[in-house]
Amino acid sequence: MVRFLKLLAGLGLLPVCVAATWSVVRLVQSIQPPAAGQVPAAAAWLVGGFLLWLFLFFVTPRPVRTYVLAHELTHALWGWVMGARVSRLRVSARGGSVHVSKNNFLISLAPYFFPLYTVLAIAAYYLLSVFFDLRAYEPFWLAVVGFTWCFHLTFTATTLLQHQPDIRQNGRLFSYALIYLMNVLGIGLWIVLVASPTLQGFASLLVDESARAWQLCAGGAARTWAAARSRYL
Repeated sequence: MVRFLKLLAGLGLLPVCVAATWSVVRLVQSIQPPAAGQVPAAAAWLVGGFLLWLFLFFVTPRPVRTYVLAHELTHALWGWVMGARVSRLRVSARGGSVHVSKNNFLISLAPYFFPLYTVLAIAAYYLLSVFFDLRAYEPFWLAVVGFTWCFHLTFTATTLLQHQPDIRQNGRLFSYALIYLMNVLGIGLWIVLVASPTLQGFASLLVDESARAWQLCAGGAARTWAAARSRYL
């Protein structure tokens, strides 16, 4: 029964995934550069850090143990936030594990959409900014955000190509839909942080595109039902 409900939830998430994708596309199209032909400096540093890790990912030995550590710590963090007891953390280059006293789909799937090292970098920036003036170093921090965010995306993509118990446990359709949606929303938030679009504008786009996606689905379902009735009833 639970797997059937997750299948239905996964189907329900598909229009939202489409809406989120088009919202990000429209968000990019709405970016107002500081001058014709220029890229916002913040976006340039963020993309620079992103591309640097992408290059290193393909030409250097991959730090699998570093990713596994983040993966298991994310399970532990989300479990702890939700009141679970965490113990027996194990990390190696061949995999890892952590014991969490209770589990749900967020705890299971969090490592695939929650970029732990990026969140830690942002938290470190704001913590240090309480004691130091870091405005002159903002480009460096933006590059770190892009670097760690790309680290998360590349390892998430390669990990999902392998057999993952977390995905099987929650159902492929539901898991992939949720992971895709959360990562696309993350892209939208980074755009808001470093470019001219606003969070309110992004939210408005999400509402508009979600309504459009559901209208298309409802229209398609109505046409399918009408065609089935006329043929079989």
